[in-house]
Amino acid sequence: MSWAQSLIKLSTYEAEVLQKRLAEIVDRRVACELRLAMLEAEGEAEAMFSAQEAAAGIYRAGFFEGLKIRKAKVQAEIDVILVEEQGARDALGEAFETQKKYEQIAENLAVEQRKELGRRESAALDELGLRKRAG
Repeated sequence: MSWAQSLIKLSTYEAEVLQKRLAEIVDRRVACELRLAMLEAEGEAEAMFSAQEAAAGIYRAGFFEGLKIRKAKVQAEIDVILVEEQGARDALGEAFETQKKYEQIAENLAVEQRKELGRRESAALDELGLRKRAG
């Protein structure tokens, strides 16, 4: 295996690792967004319940204050994950660019090798033709 093929293999592995990392980050973000949606649904359900039940109205303000704090905590977690996700996307993009560069280098080397082989074959045929003509 040539050094160019080794670099391509390594860059492919790196891209795969970064893809898995990005998938894990996206899964975490989706889970947090789901938790946020559940908190919003919980708040709506409590609002409907406390509107129908007079005794529940006493606890309404405390519940919604606690809900607001929990939602802010989850939203902060989502914001951090979004930054991490963007970094992972950038790293993955760079890994793909590097992989493409290595593939282009390998292709250029293969083209150069084919050209050199053609030059050698042409020179050998020229030499053979000169020997037949001289002989």
